[in-house]
Parts: sequence; C-alpha cells; structure tokens
Amino acid sequence: MKNNLKFVQKKFQAEECTAYFRENPVFEKIFRGFREKYASYGDFSGTVILKNISENDLEVLEGFFQKNFHGKKSISISAARFEKALKESRFEEFSPKEVLELYFQEKMTGKKEQQQSEEQRWNQALEETKIIYQKTFSARWLFEIGQTKDEMYFYLQKRYREAGKDKEEIKKVLELGCKVLNNFPYHQGNREYLAVFAARITGNPHAFDDGEREGVFLRMLIQWDLVHREIPVDRSEIFPALYRQRLYLAAGILRDDMSNCAMLCGIRTWKKNGELHEGMEGFFREGTPVQVPLSGIADWGRVECPEDTIYIVENPSVYAMLCGKWAGKKACMCMNGQPRLSAVLLLDLLAEAGVKIYYAGDFDPEGMLIAQKIKKYYQGEVCYWKMSAEDYEKSKSKEILTSKRLKMLEHIDDIELLQTAEALRKCGVIGYQENILEFLIL
Repeated sequence: MKNNLKFVQKKFQAEECTAYFRENPVFEKIFRGFREKYASYGDFSGTVILKNISENDLEVLEGFFQKNFHGKKSISISAARFEKALKESRFEEFSPKEVLELYFQEKMTGKKEQQQSEEQRWNQALEETKIIYQKTFSARWLFEIGQTKDEMYFYLQKRYREAGKDKEEIKKVLELGCKVLNNFPYHQGNREYLAVFAARITGNPHAFDDGEREGVFLRMLIQWDLVHREIPVDRSEIFPALYRQRLYLAAGILRDDMSNCAMLCGIRTWKKNGELHEGMEGFFREGTPVQVPLSGIADWGRVECPEDTIYIVENPSVYAMLCGKWAGKKACMCMNGQPRLSAVLLLDLLAEAGVKIYYAGDFDPEGMLIAQKIKKYYQGEVCYWKMSAEDYEKSKSKEILTSKRLKMLEHIDDIELLQTAEALRKCGVIGYQENILEFLIL
C-alpha cells in the first residue's frame, strides 16, 4: 500500500514537473540545447546560451534560477547552474536527466550508447535471420556480411539507419536478400524475365526495376553470387551498356528478351549439351532467315558457318536482300544499329568457332563507330566490307551531318577507317549501304 502511494505521488510530481516546464517556452530552448549536448557527451553537461530574451521569459528565468538577469544581452545557463536551481526547487527529487526525459518523453542516450544499442539491434536481426536460413544457399552470404566493408555492407547499413529502431524492418531486408539468392533461376537451370522474378519474390513485378532501391540490392546480390561461383562477367569498355544484361543473364534473369534479338541466316547451332539445335537446323536447310531472342542464343554452345565466314550488315533492308540472294548458302547477320547482348553473345560463339567476319555499316559517325567497336571486341578476324573512302563516294546522299555528329569522328582510331572518316569529314554528308547494294551482293 505504501509503495503504491509513493508511485502515485511520484507520478503526480512528474506530471507537475513536466507541466511547469512546458508552460514556459523559454525552457524548450534550454532543454533542446542540453539534449544535443547529452547526445554528444553522454551526460548532462556543457552550457546553453540564450539570446533575444523577452521580458516574460526573463521573469520566468529569474524566478527559477533565483538570479537577476536584467540588462544582459545574452544569458549563459550551465549544467551546474541548472542542477543547483533544480535542487532548490519543488522538483528536487528529479535529476536533470530525468527532467529532460520527462520533457521530451524519450530516454536520453549518448552517441556511444546509441551506437552500442544500434549495433546490438543489428546483430540480433542478423543472428535471427541466420537461424531461419542456416541450411540454405544464402547462409554463406549472411555469414560474410560485415566481414569486409564493401558496397553490400554499406548498403545494408544505410537501409538499417533508414529503418531506425525497427529491428523487424532490417530483418525484412536481410530476408529479402536470402530469398533472392536462394531463388535465382539458374539454381534450377532455368531463365526468368526480371518482372516475373520480381513478382515471384516480392509480389511486385517492378520491385527490381532500374531506379528502385531493391533494383540496386538485386544487382549487388548477383555480383556477390558470381564472385563466389567464380564466374567472370565481361566489363568490356567497348560495350559498357551491356554489362548489366550480362550480369543478370549469368543469374538466369532476362532483363530484356523479345526486343533483344539477332537476325540470322545460314548458321548451324548446337545446344550447350552438345545436341544439334533441330529448330535452327530447319531454318539452315531451308535457307530461311530467322530472328532469335536472347534466351535462345544463351542456350547455344557452338555455331558453324559455311566456309567459316559470316557477313554482318547494319541495316535490315540490306540484310533482307542478302538473304534473298544467297538463300542460306552464305551466313549473314543483321546488327540493326548498336549491338544488343544477343548479338554480342553470338560474336563470342563465332570467335570460338574461328569464323571470319566481313562487316559493312553506314557511312555516318555512328555507323563507323559501331564497325570499329565490333572489330575491337571480336576475338577473331574482322574485315571491313565495302567501307573504304571510295565506297563512301559511291554511297553519298544529300543528308548533311551536323557539326556535333561530325565531331564524333574524332573517336575513330582504326587505321583502316581513318581515310573514310576524313572523306566523311570533308564532304559532310551521310553515305548509305542501300546506295551501294549492287556492290554488296556478290
């Protein structure tokens, strides 16, 4: 009974203390100053300086501190002065720290205590997640988190700070990482579209889109996975835009497929298991051109071309004419502008087969730069096909190039293209493959 009475009295005094200080706005400035110092030093210390004090606030301060402050432009309130005044007031049972906690309705902790508390919550969340996923593929990832201060670690720490004191929120992030790693399509020997994978893992088909923070998380998880599988992914500076597509494909995820195709004719293919690709064989026998998506080419293990040669052109209309003329007796391919990943994967297979490439593109800065990139990238023999300065003269149109586009020619450094680039710079007009079609059809 006596303890209950003391509790009630303490509660009443606490409410009275809080009400008194909140009735007088000047104390908010004082308490905010001491709260900041407590966060820095871990105790009630330092000095708070007040400026531009109103007459009413001045009277309140003089009443509490029992001191005349009139005539002063600024007032310094030290921790010691506040503690002395508090002990001499009717709120003597409360310490300065308790007053701050009552006023702000929160526990006062210093930076060191906060860091220790945050680290404890982080470790607890990590350990609880480890227990759940201890017998899964992702267990190694959980074990390695924090072992090295890498991009993944700093990303997770950022997410943890954003979650604040919510341990369950950071657990959700860790569990998402585990679900992603454990469910990569390659584990089952499959491939899956990015949107389908995202919907299966998160319920949102756009969760892993570019620009979304979970999209960044997915990329880092894939990179971690490939490092531990010791699978190198080409970071070629020649086609830097294709790096992410290669990365995702290695995890069995297709970022783009139906619009990422290669147009081919006269090519025989074998699957990665060594079996002849019967579908492609049918197109080869008929001499019929075919458009193959990225997912199809990714399953090929070997290719073969008649006479170990392939003719690659930039434009679909030229490609169509070549297919009609040769009917599959010569292998040909359409790049259709900048190379997509499907085309680059095929270039890798052609190089492994020792196939010689003849490449023909338009006579404009973009077309010539594509030709140069293909030659630099290809690990085999590449010949520029009808791309000399003389060929340019025959292909010229009346379409004038802007100075901005002409400046792109400064990046041409292949000795075989320098004369053509100079002719293009002097004439300043585009040359089209279609204008020399009669010379391309052998």
